[in-house]
Amino acid sequence: MSSPSLNDKQYFAQRPTTKSRKPLLVVAGLVVVGVLALALGLGLGLGLKHHHNASAASSSPSPSAAPLQTSPTENFVLSGSIVGQPPQTRTYNFTISQVSGAPDGVQRSMLVVNGLYPGPTIEANQGDRLVVNVFNQIENATAIHWHGLFQNGTNFFDGTAGITECGIPPGQSLTYNFTFGEFYGTTWYHHSFPQAYLLRILTPRSDSTQYSDGITGALIVYPTASNPPSIPKYDQDLVVELSDWYHDFSTDLLAQYLSPDGIQGTPGNEPVPDGGTLNGLGQYGAAGSGGTYFNFTLEANKTYRLRLINTGSFTSIRFSIDNHTLTIVEADSLLVEPINVSGVTLAVAQRYSVLFTTNQTAGNYWMRAELATDMFTYTQPGQNTDIRGILKYTPLDALPTASDDPGANGLGDLDTSLLVPAIAVNAPESTVHYSATVSFQNTDQGKFLAFLNSTSWEPLAGTSTLLAVKNSSSFAEEGAGISSVGDQLIVTEDRISVIDFEVDNLDDGDHPFHLHGHRPWIVGAGAGRYTGQPLNSTNPMSRDVILIPAYTYVVLRFVTDNPGVWAFHCHLSWHMAAGLLMQFNSLPSVSSQFDIPQAILSQCGAS
Repeated sequence: MSSPSLNDKQYFAQRPTTKSRKPLLVVAGLVVVGVLALALGLGLGLGLKHHHNASAASSSPSPSAAPLQTSPTENFVLSGSIVGQPPQTRTYNFTISQVSGAPDGVQRSMLVVNGLYPGPTIEANQGDRLVVNVFNQIENATAIHWHGLFQNGTNFFDGTAGITECGIPPGQSLTYNFTFGEFYGTTWYHHSFPQAYLLRILTPRSDSTQYSDGITGALIVYPTASNPPSIPKYDQDLVVELSDWYHDFSTDLLAQYLSPDGIQGTPGNEPVPDGGTLNGLGQYGAAGSGGTYFNFTLEANKTYRLRLINTGSFTSIRFSIDNHTLTIVEADSLLVEPINVSGVTLAVAQRYSVLFTTNQTAGNYWMRAELATDMFTYTQPGQNTDIRGILKYTPLDALPTASDDPGANGLGDLDTSLLVPAIAVNAPESTVHYSATVSFQNTDQGKFLAFLNSTSWEPLAGTSTLLAVKNSSSFAEEGAGISSVGDQLIVTEDRISVIDFEVDNLDDGDHPFHLHGHRPWIVGAGAGRYTGQPLNSTNPMSRDVILIPAYTYVVLRFVTDNPGVWAFHCHLSWHMAAGLLMQFNSLPSVSSQFDIPQAILSQCGAS
């Protein structure tokens, strides 16, 4: 088969939302023993139909749970007052707690930061130091991952429990303390999977899926005055956090997904969400009759930057504003050449910045967040996939007028093959090539698990991978190359190398993969398996969440100059829970000398 061009929109464009997901069942002739429950936190959390059997945590609100608080305006309308300030330390205090809330009009138990969903927006400048004191007031261990940050020299603060830490025990705290270095852009934080020391064949604990239950928030890092962004001028920053949403507590859903019978008698059926939220608010039921609308009241004839983030668990989401053109200027914290579109689809964990101008007739307009349904295998009663917010030029009370054709000027949606970095950087030539295949398999024990090559990930018992490397365990002794150590698929490079990493997706579903500690170049993509097709090193697009469509490949290139153990995983929570994760162990001779804080070292014995 001939290789498609890197500019071929068939392979880089986001998937259409018409596919009916049917999990591929491949019988695996191997024995899987002691498979641990993996936290959906790193990736996302989803909701299912209302099945309540075999649950470790009730989806009913706790009698002692406080009510969910309304997120303040400054979470989403940014003042920009810190822009241009010299580098400094910025301190935040986070309390993780359980509350009772109804973001879309349906009451449920939630896990949140500072009583809010979404959590507080963090604002900082390039070069700042961020200090976040996280106090855990829930019944299970937790951790916070700072998505997309490079954490150069502070791998132990990446917040990936089971890999760089073991999770903050109940009633205890941890201070995350790191600098942004050269990083700037739109990103977010979320609960990361903590170690769950129970077998997947048993009911998982609630700490394995906290992300789905509300622990998430925006993280905005502005460039320094000496490094101004190369984008058109705008008047104000706004944040829009988009998410799918579930009415059941995440552990209820995880137990069903990982059970031998699966959901509705079909192993591999992922939980389908009940609806979604836009900045923490959604509408549920027929025609979105329940819940309420988030709204922005803006000035006419101004240009605004919307920082869009898909903080969901399972579902790609298309965003648009009726009768307004959106100009893409940023993708996954990387500035890109401007592209005018009607709408943009964000895979889970992806981010885009779009500019728009309030130059239409004064009035109210729908902001639309449409959930992609291509991977839904059943329909939820009362489900609403058309989530909306309101954009107001003037403080009118009337709802926007529905439009059959909400597109802007006949423009199409974003074709991701057209994304070009605003600052041209050629990728270095690769020095080593590794590969991994994505599949879902039925094991001899009747379990439906996810595999990268022949490994379905589970966390180590009683330690983290980083500590195992530091303690000169078999992980360090394996040497350079790709190897499986128990349930850990690890690529080790103890020199600065340029890796070409080939991922062949043999599954019939799309997978948004995230690489921690790096923003890899996408140097190849196409249908089927990679068989040596030419790669592109000339100013290729780079991003930290790469959507790999069904039955296609991508080739990612990155430099192993960031010491530590870095997760590479599908950002769909259910798939992570099924084991779709591996690790890159970069420069272990350096990371083994890390001065890891005692608070992290002591976690593993207490979590």
